[in-house]
Amino acid sequence: MPNKTNTSELKMHAAADGKLFEFARALRKSMIPAETVMWECIRNKKLGVKFRRQHPIDNFILDFYCHELKLAIEVDGSIHEQYDNKLYDEYRTIQLKEYEIKVIRFTNEDVLNSLNSVLDRIMGFIHNGGIFPLKKEPHPYALLLKGEGHRAS
Repeated sequence: MPNKTNTSELKMHAAADGKLFEFARALRKSMIPAETVMWECIRNKKLGVKFRRQHPIDNFILDFYCHELKLAIEVDGSIHEQYDNKLYDEYRTIQLKEYEIKVIRFTNEDVLNSLNSVLDRIMGFIHNGGIFPLKKEPHPYALLLKGEGHRAS
């Protein structure tokens, strides 16, 4: 893992080895339908930033990765709902945070059945400068504390 003081200078592949590159190349040739749909929507800077598919970083292969935003997009099948796989996904996310990489996950069903919502969430992240947008508006009391709300007379 990187030295905490050096994480802003993340190398594109962060110590991935040659075998991982070969495996990533094979994965690119056999993407599942949900990954293919996602790739068609984000490739060639269609969302304004460059994504790579099946991108090796350290000991991991990310489904999709934008180096500019340090954003990984994972498209997960039902196997990821199993307890051991959930733990491994959490471990991966923690390890990737060491590189300041943010991970956003969608299920295959999300991509295949709610593509507009998936793309809206990704665009929200891109347009918020690499920060996940709030899912709901802040409570009015929180706005008052910040001096942005209106008090009733």
